[in-house]
Amino acid sequence: MNQYLYFEQAFNNKTSVPLLRKAAQGLVALALLCLANLAQAHGVAAGDALYMESVTGVNFIPYMYLGAKHMFTGYDHLLFLAGVIFFLYRLKDVALYVSLFAVGHSITLLVGVLGGIRADAYIVDAIIGLSVVYKGFENIGGFKHLGININTRAAVFLFGLAHGFGLSTKLQDLAISQEGLVPNIISFNIGVELGQLAALAIILTLFQYWRQSDSFFKGAITTNLLIMTAGFILFGYQLTGYFIA
Repeated sequence: MNQYLYFEQAFNNKTSVPLLRKAAQGLVALALLCLANLAQAHGVAAGDALYMESVTGVNFIPYMYLGAKHMFTGYDHLLFLAGVIFFLYRLKDVALYVSLFAVGHSITLLVGVLGGIRADAYIVDAIIGLSVVYKGFENIGGFKHLGININTRAAVFLFGLAHGFGLSTKLQDLAISQEGLVPNIISFNIGVELGQLAALAIILTLFQYWRQSDSFFKGAITTNLLIMTAGFILFGYQLTGYFIA
């Protein structure tokens, strides 16, 4: 069944009420979880930051490891990418969209850090929060119902730029040695992309199993509402930080 046709029937059917009630309960649980961990949403862990500030010279493998670790702990990245591949069934489509995100992410991460280009971290992370909201809303057919046509490939690439820029602002806050900076940041970016591939392999495998069940489309509304809620929480948290900083 077409995903948008299913969602239209669900929202116009009285049987959707219990589903939405369960979704609301899940949103509350997710909100509490996110509020407990938002401080680490897009940052670098304290121990990792201390290491990066203490070493000098080229440290290719450690930086690559830290990049991969960041991707596995960066739930804003993972939520967005999970939304991107939620309804992608062909591997070539997954590869295309993930590549668009990776290229955008790499451009701003490398150019931002190596070129010293930065912006207010709160604003950038607020945009990242909106990227998560956008993907969940698109997945439940929100833009279609509003009569808005969005180039999804361009959107994924542009939000990839935002995600990479967000990470570059965090790295620029650290007193990283200029000695070996270029190879270290390149290796960090390689680690990010490798970590992304590993995380996506796990997510895609879980999706493949779930898609074999009748509960997939029924649970899709709840799941994407949860994704949207997480994005709104991140957006609000970062805006609050911007105004009180």
